[in-house]
Amino acid sequence: MPKQRFKVTIDGHDYNLVGNSSSEHIKTVTELLNQQIKQIKQISPKLDDQTISVLLAFNAISDQLKLQAKLDRSNQY
Repeated sequence: MPKQRFKVTIDGHDYNLVGNSSSEHIKTVTELLNQQIKQIKQISPKLDDQTISVLLAFNAISDQLKLQAKLDRSNQY
């Protein structure tokens, strides 16, 4: 799939992305990211944007590692 350009809005900021994902995938990721930002801001409204970004990145990598471990376990059988 050739690379495409996407314009997304995340937490009120516009970004131009380039990638080979489908527009549906980019839309889903953007919506999920905005939902997670909103959730963190509701729980901890005093957090700055950088801290929110670090928390989101930490959670994303943690989830990725958990899924990889689960996949590795299922491939052992």
